[in-house]
Amino acid sequence: MTRQGFLAVLAAALLVAGCSSSDTQDDGDTGETVGGTDDGFLTQGLPGSGGLEGGELGTAGGAQGAGPDAEMLARTVIYFDFDSAGIRPDFSEVLAAHAAYLVENPGVMVRLEGHTDERGSREYNIGLGERRSQAVRRVLMLQGAAATQITTVSYGEEQSAVNGSDEEAWSLNRRVELVYP
Repeated sequence: MTRQGFLAVLAAALLVAGCSSSDTQDDGDTGETVGGTDDGFLTQGLPGSGGLEGGELGTAGGAQGAGPDAEMLARTVIYFDFDSAGIRPDFSEVLAAHAAYLVENPGVMVRLEGHTDERGSREYNIGLGERRSQAVRRVLMLQGAAATQITTVSYGEEQSAVNGSDEEAWSLNRRVELVYP
C-alpha cells in the first residue's frame, strides 16, 4: 500500500470514528440547537445544498492537466452545513487531491480562509470560521501535507460570497476557500 493510500484509509477511519459520538451545540444568536461533535467531524446532509463549485486553481495550483485530479484541484471551495465545522463527504475527494498536490509540491503554500453566513454574533462566527478552516487543515495534514504549508484565517461573516438572507445565500457563504498565493 502506498503512503497516500495508507493516509487516505487513516483519514477515512478517523472521520468515521469522529462521527460515532454526538452532542448538541447552540448556534449563537438564533437560539436553535443542532447536532455536532466536539472535533467537528460529524456531517449532516442538507437537502438541496451544493451551490458553486469554487474557483479555478489555475497556474498556481497546477491543475492544468486533464483527469479527475485536475478536476478536483480546480474546486477550491469547501462548503459546510449550518453551524457545523464537519467536513461533508462530498468534499473528501477534493481535499484528497489538494493534499496529494501539497505532498508532491512541498514548496507550495495554501491559505485556508474560513467563512460563515450572517446568522450568529460576530464573535461566534469568527470562531466558527476558525473551526472550519482548522477542520480542513487537519484533513490535509492527515493525508500528508506539512503543517508549514498551511495557514488559516477566519473572516466569519465579513466576506460574503453571495448577498442575501435566505437558505441559498447562507449555504454558499458557509465555506472554506483554499487560496494558493
